[in-house]
Amino acid sequence: MAKFKLGQLMFTRGVNDLVAKDEEFAKFIWDSLKRHAVGDWGDLSEEDKKENEFSLDKHLRILSAYKKDKWKIWVITEADRSTTTTLFPSEY
Repeated sequence: MAKFKLGQLMFTRGVNDLVAKDEEFAKFIWDSLKRHAVGDWGDLSEEDKKENEFSLDKHLRILSAYKKDKWKIWVITEADRSTTTTLFPSEY
């Protein structure tokens, strides 16, 4: 069960280009978005995970980080829950 609304899903250019070329990466993105929505914050410190939990009902920005093989992505949901963006950390 989702803990919050993701809003419109957005990918940066780098993520979008790789999703279009690599089915395994596309599955990783989809799985990561599902984890983010249910409050599995991925590869964050305990302090950052606590910050996300605090941010849920305060309508603050929420960040998750996920790694798989050679890929590392961030998933960021804006404070107003209008948009969730998936990006490579180098694109921030």
